[in-house]
Amino acid sequence: QVQLVESGGGLVQAGASLRLSCTASGRTFSSDAMGWFRQFPGKEREFVAGITWSGDMLYYTNSVKGRFTVSRDNAKNTVYLQMNSLKPEDTAVYYCADKVSGGLYGSRWWREAEYDYWGQGTQVTVSS
Repeated sequence: QVQLVESGGGLVQAGASLRLSCTASGRTFSSDAMGWFRQFPGKEREFVAGITWSGDMLYYTNSVKGRFTVSRDNAKNTVYLQMNSLKPEDTAVYYCADKVSGGLYGSRWWREAEYDYWGQGTQVTVSS
């Protein structure tokens, strides 16, 4: 059974940093593309960041560019989202997602339906 487990969320003040982790079990994800999404209350999930299987290509939504960094450690089956200079508008539930065997191009990174597995989410709350 494939599981993605996020951790690292919490309550921080504006300007602080957090690092989210997502660890996969049940299969090896080293050939998969991985994405991070977030969901604001009452809204649909939106793409935040993505990383190819090798880590050579990174994708970010405009609102987090320069502040968030996605990375991965395939030996640990883990993907990370380093979030710096956090803002109250970053408050959301953050999810990691797994696209088996990659193959994402362009706008496909942004589409929830492209991903095969999802974590349960971790809450990030940024106070002003």
